[in-house]
Amino acid sequence: MEIRYASHPNEVKSFDTSRLRKEFLIESLFTENQLNLTYTHVDRFIVGGVLPVNGSVKLDADKKEMGADFFLERREIGIINIGGAGTVTVDGTSYDMETKDCLYIGLGAQDVTFSSKDSSSPAKFYFNSAPAHKQYPTVKASISEANPKHLGSIANSNERTIYQFIHGGGIQSCQLVMGLTMLKPNNMWNTMPCHTHNRRAEVYFYFDMPEDGVVFHYMGEPQETRHLVVRNEQSIISPSWSIHSGVGTSNYTFIWGMAGENQIFDDMDMVAMKDLR
Repeated sequence: MEIRYASHPNEVKSFDTSRLRKEFLIESLFTENQLNLTYTHVDRFIVGGVLPVNGSVKLDADKKEMGADFFLERREIGIINIGGAGTVTVDGTSYDMETKDCLYIGLGAQDVTFSSKDSSSPAKFYFNSAPAHKQYPTVKASISEANPKHLGSIANSNERTIYQFIHGGGIQSCQLVMGLTMLKPNNMWNTMPCHTHNRRAEVYFYFDMPEDGVVFHYMGEPQETRHLVVRNEQSIISPSWSIHSGVGTSNYTFIWGMAGENQIFDDMDMVAMKDLR
């Protein structure tokens, strides 16, 4: 498990590209038959990925860093499959996961394993985890069961659909909010006009990008913006004080996860375009 510490916005102003990438970009999430975990002190979020090719991979706790006997002893988790068909088994109950299916697992589940249906087309499970204080039931939802919100326009190059999985009106959780956004062809911008939300942090995970495609992800305080070049299947940690927006060289899909003080999706501090610097 890699550990990332929180950074003050005044400090981030002086970061060069290398330091920005080291602090906020997660470049590698999928290694065959291995659990990859990044623990950030930003709202104590854990970002992870697992690519089970042969057999199953267990969701193990890092006892030294987490101080827990099992991963979900004091946590909840949201999982979205971005690869081939797979299975997540939770305390003996199996949940078949097609691409873009979501599974929420609540506090207290002890034995969680990941596997693929076909090793030649393995599943890729991306997940977000946050601390939890109450147990909610394990729930699976396909993308057709998510709550869709259609936003943007082709005129602004940001026509997209937001699919809400874990949220106040959908799968219930303690504090985790999670879903994915799909941009329509010929649209490149996400979350612009941009916003911050001081009551919760957010993590983006970009995927469904061509091999030579990139997203220029914008972060920082609205008057001190910075950018990071993000490639396919990479993730960005966004502290509560930072904007989180991006433009790609083509359309793409991204998973967003939030954790913090409240779960109200529309609780945002909007930033006027004229105020960006």
